[in-house]
Amino acid sequence: MKNYFENMLPAEELAQLKYIPTIPEFVTWIENKWHDLPALSDTVNTYTYAQVCDAVARKRAMLNAMGLAKGDKVAIIDNTTVEAVEMFLAVTSAGYVAINLPAQLPAPAIVGCCMKFGVKVLAAGPAFIETVKDAPCKVVAIADMADQPAPVAVVDKDDAAAIFFTGGTTGAPKGAILPHRAIMRGSLNGCYAPGKQLGCHRYATVLPLSHVFGLIRSTMSVLYTGGLWIAAANVKETISKFPMIRPTCLVAVPGICEILMGLVKMYGKQFLGGNLRFIIAGAANVPPKLIAEFDEIGISLFAGYGMTEGANLTSGNIDVKERPTSVGQIYPGQEVKVVDGELWFRGDNLFLGYYGDPEKTAEVMTPDGWLKTGDLARFDEDGYMYIVGRIKNLIILSNGENVSPESIEEPFYKCDKLRDCLVKEDEVDGKMVIAIEILPRMEEFANTPWEEVEAYFKKLVDEVNATLPTTHRICKVTVRKEDFKRTGTMKVSRN
Repeated sequence: MKNYFENMLPAEELAQLKYIPTIPEFVTWIENKWHDLPALSDTVNTYTYAQVCDAVARKRAMLNAMGLAKGDKVAIIDNTTVEAVEMFLAVTSAGYVAINLPAQLPAPAIVGCCMKFGVKVLAAGPAFIETVKDAPCKVVAIADMADQPAPVAVVDKDDAAAIFFTGGTTGAPKGAILPHRAIMRGSLNGCYAPGKQLGCHRYATVLPLSHVFGLIRSTMSVLYTGGLWIAAANVKETISKFPMIRPTCLVAVPGICEILMGLVKMYGKQFLGGNLRFIIAGAANVPPKLIAEFDEIGISLFAGYGMTEGANLTSGNIDVKERPTSVGQIYPGQEVKVVDGELWFRGDNLFLGYYGDPEKTAEVMTPDGWLKTGDLARFDEDGYMYIVGRIKNLIILSNGENVSPESIEEPFYKCDKLRDCLVKEDEVDGKMVIAIEILPRMEEFANTPWEEVEAYFKKLVDEVNATLPTTHRICKVTVRKEDFKRTGTMKVSRN
């Protein structure tokens, strides 16, 4: 029987998709499968799958000529460009391990990363050559390639393919090692969406390749389905070109979706190009109000859940209108269970561990292969998952009871006039209490005195408090005029 995700695709398309366990096999498959279709574009030049795979093969030859051994680390730093995608495919299909460095890293941090991970080669875009000149490894231009191609390497599905930085909303960044099988399982899971998917979609790329969501769902899944991947120099430039790009699909974090909706309200929905069918949103909470606003203009905003250690795609929800607070059903290729409220999973999509940190790895992985996510989850009777908090964020009350701040925040997000909120512990008169900081949607309060804005949200807090146990009630309210400190994926930082 087909599952929730397989039912999304037409039968003739489902029959064409298969799980390809390694990136070398994948590169060969997309070259043969999508040969003459447009693959990558920088909005000026567009390259077919055949042209891209030829460039990848010649970049492989260039890397091979440098005397690298299987499993050696190759770092990549560039903006979100065609050359960066080609270099990632070249590194991983040659049997080396790719590390996509965030473009905003300063020079000392780049040097530190190269030393920490034992990087042998650093491929840099033209804007970064000067920045990386002191890197303790060989530096090559990201556009460099040999005159002749080299064949793909033979690798095992459990071999390391890439290292991604992860830290979530708290904690120091760690290097999560993803094997070929994990990247490819996540990439296949990203192919599942409602309706026709193969060889017909145009994706505007607004996420960096250094983020697992940008690399897997926003890039590898696009190539898996024979779509056209379109990038520009930066997010602002890409968004400004939507009327020209005319994307049919978009992969974004909710913060970017908020920006897009603001632009739609200013310029009309045609600002998005007129062809946008759906947006895949992840990496942070997707407000139900935002889902409803996009639905009103005929665009589906789908939510999901994933983490770097699980190759990004653990669950997805296309039934957002009926279940706007759910992160959906579990993707194929994995098992899940809830242990003492915590979500655990295992399967093809699981990482190998944190680079050089067996202790941190042992904290999150069980001997029999389960990943302890640190997320508190529940399932409804139909198998839809809900993330209700993070273990690390739990507030311990004076009576010893644990309270998830996210569970208290949830009802506030039903308010159309609230943009974001943060529940935390704070001190009042020498006593620790539950507090909330609220960021309003100020466009909803045009010409309203600030005292009335504060009064509105204090009344909202009273209404929510009336539904909570006495021990869980909010005792301090702060209404913010300035945005929260945010993470790289625009989540509210809890640090």
